[in-house]
Amino acid sequence: MSRSLKKGPFIDHHLAKKVADAQASRTKKPIKTWSRRSMVTPDMVGLTIQVHNGRQHMPVFITENMVSHKLGEFAPTRIFKGHGAVGDKKGDEGDKKPAAAPAGAAAAAAPAAAAPAAAPAKK
Repeated sequence: MSRSLKKGPFIDHHLAKKVADAQASRTKKPIKTWSRRSMVTPDMVGLTIQVHNGRQHMPVFITENMVSHKLGEFAPTRIFKGHGAVGDKKGDEGDKKPAAAPAGAAAAAAPAAAAPAAAPAKK
């Protein structure tokens, strides 16, 4: 459910203060924030805000098209690695059977292995 228009956009006070300071000083230093719930306002356009995604801060350059969206939308928290089971990828060696040895190599190895096991019969 979206926020009521009569309430106005939500932005954390500490983030609004940092944005106002950055606009006043005209610095391009990124603003680091954990506030993913704050909305992008028109006074943030042109700033770089580093939004925390749970592991690291993702740099987000704010453009006009981002106004009225939440900051968390631009810093994904999950990495999609694809559908499918393990071993379905092309070139994966996990599910393949080992290649059979050439016929001559197997025949040569068998008598050598059997020779020490058989003892000569004495009379």
